[in-house]
Formats: sequence, structure tokens, C-alpha cells
Amino acid sequence: MEQQTVIILVIVGVLAGILSGFVGVGGGVIIVPALVYALGMSQHSAQGTSLFVLLLPVGILAVHNYWKSGNINWKFGLIIAVTFVVGGYIGSKLALRLSPAIVKLIFGGIMAYVSVRMMLSGYNGLTNE
Repeated sequence: MEQQTVIILVIVGVLAGILSGFVGVGGGVIIVPALVYALGMSQHSAQGTSLFVLLLPVGILAVHNYWKSGNINWKFGLIIAVTFVVGGYIGSKLALRLSPAIVKLIFGGIMAYVSVRMMLSGYNGLTNE
């Protein structure tokens, strides 16, 4: 695995952890789009890898299905999982220092951005079929 890929995975893990600790959202909101757009993974592989990160708490059976279909990158998932813990700590500390209204605005902005990116990507995929 290239050093640049490892750096991207670490950043994804920390950012997903920060967002999770900051607003209580699952890391998949960050992990899936990051793996698709920053590392060129397929949607299914990104989803499988993201579920691997969250394996024990929420997705053991879903991970099993993605694993059987060959759609999990175990190395990527391990790196993100470890750094997700660090990011969760940082995000929770940050969120507790800000007012709930500010946290809501930040969370809404992130969700709007990710939603538009995913919808445009899906639309472009449909028009290119």
C-alpha cells in the first residue's frame, strides 16, 4: 500500500471519528464518500469497508454479506478503524465546547454537501450508462 493511500485513510478515519464524536453520526457519512471520491473505490466496496470499520457495534451480518461478495478492503478498514477512535475523541471534545446551535449548523452543512455530491454522482452514473 502506498504511503499516500495510508495518509488518506488516516485522514478519513480521524475525520469520521471527529464527526461521530462531534454530532453522533455514524462514520459512514464520511467514510463511504471519501473512499469513493478520494481513493476511487466502487460504491459497494466503500460501503463494505465502512461497515467493516463499524463491524462489532452495528454491522456484523452486513459485513459478512459484503465479505462473501468480495467487497471489503480489510487493510483500508483497519487503518480507518484505528484512527476513527482518535478522531472520535477529538470530535467529542470539540462539540462539547460549542453551542448545540453551532453544531447543528455544521452538521447540516456537511450533510447537505455530501448529499449533493452523492446525488450528482448517481445522476451522472445514470446518464453515462
